[in-house]
Amino acid sequence: MRGSDIRGSDAATPLPPLIEVIRRHGLDPKKQLGQNFLLDPRLTAKIARATGSLDGIHVVEIGPGPGGLTRALLDAGAAQVVAVERDDRCVAALGELVAAYPGRLSIRPADALKTDPASLVPAPRRIVANLPYNIATPLLIGWLRNITAYDALGLMFQKEVADRLTAAPRSKAYGRLSILTQWLCEADAVFDIPPGAFYPPPKITSTVVRLVPRRQPLAEARFEDLERVTAAAFGQRRKMLRASLKTLGRDTDRLVATAGVTPTARAEELTVEEFCALARALSAG
Repeated sequence: MRGSDIRGSDAATPLPPLIEVIRRHGLDPKKQLGQNFLLDPRLTAKIARATGSLDGIHVVEIGPGPGGLTRALLDAGAAQVVAVERDDRCVAALGELVAAYPGRLSIRPADALKTDPASLVPAPRRIVANLPYNIATPLLIGWLRNITAYDALGLMFQKEVADRLTAAPRSKAYGRLSILTQWLCEADAVFDIPPGAFYPPPKITSTVVRLVPRRQPLAEARFEDLERVTAAAFGQRRKMLRASLKTLGRDTDRLVATAGVTPTARAEELTVEEFCALARALSAG
């Protein structure tokens, strides 16, 4: 486990090392909350900069834990940080930071799955977070529904999920999450973080992903329809579309013909735009 120094901090008062905060507040990471604390200040600073300059930006952080990334976001110049945390122990520990960064940090004790980040801060806004791995995917899908509320997201996922977000057609990782994300965002894997950088060390490598919302989606489609066709197609990804799409309860031959896609193709062979065509065909009935 690595400590955190305070060099370069913009805090109004000196801050103790994170290891001391963890010990004082009894912050043993809880597996059921997906907690793996990142304590290296060099890495938290790198994550804070992953979406570019934070000057004038209002940031929502999910699952701040003892506040390592929170400090980095504030020191990187964020105008305001709202930290959403459901663990009462961490909320108490973060209270020390509120006093150290007057008027720039507030803590929201809440379940991130039941919270709309866009309602917490004004624009321009971003989400920057070391996401709890056990809820990272549902959180992202929820945010994608209102993605134009943000000018960027800098999120840490387990590498397997990050690979899916950025995967190209005809690759093993390409799937439903790739399509929903790339339809609405430009997605880039920025850098990896090894297990040893965390306390406790997870069994997997983590990856920081930068998501920048597109001004317009890649193609016209309704979110719900795109979710349905991708779920059906990748639910049986080894089957041809004319078979896998039968779970939609529609005439699949007519559906693929209307969309202009090859009925013998498999899900991983279709581009995002072709899936959007399927979604529009589904919507048209």
